[in-house]
Amino acid sequence: QVQLVESGGGLVQAGGSLRLSCAASGRTFSGYAMGWFRQAPGKEREFVAAISWSGGTTYYTDSVKGRFTISRDNAKNTVYLQMNNLKPEDTAVYYCAAGNLGSRALTQGRVASWGQGTQVTVSS
Repeated sequence: QVQLVESGGGLVQAGGSLRLSCAASGRTFSGYAMGWFRQAPGKEREFVAAISWSGGTTYYTDSVKGRFTISRDNAKNTVYLQMNNLKPEDTAVYYCAAGNLGSRALTQGRVASWGQGTQVTVSS
């Protein structure tokens, strides 16, 4: 299994930006598809974005398309989520996820490892 540690969350005003990072250790990072999920209070955890092991394929949930960008640096064992034009409805705990069945499977919640989560709060 790969171990994941997120960072970069915080409080930001609507319209602002944050960049989340997820550092991986353990098994070979480049062999995993990576993704981000989020969970708002009282709601189920939902898929946000995913990226293939090579970085050549990405997926996004509709509500973040055009605002969020997922990327990875296999040399640094790190995946990023750049979040621009944040909205109050983006407020949630954001979780990094690793999948060994490909990025498309990750979008369906087929996750091998989870991070501990990082809080993102967007004020109006």
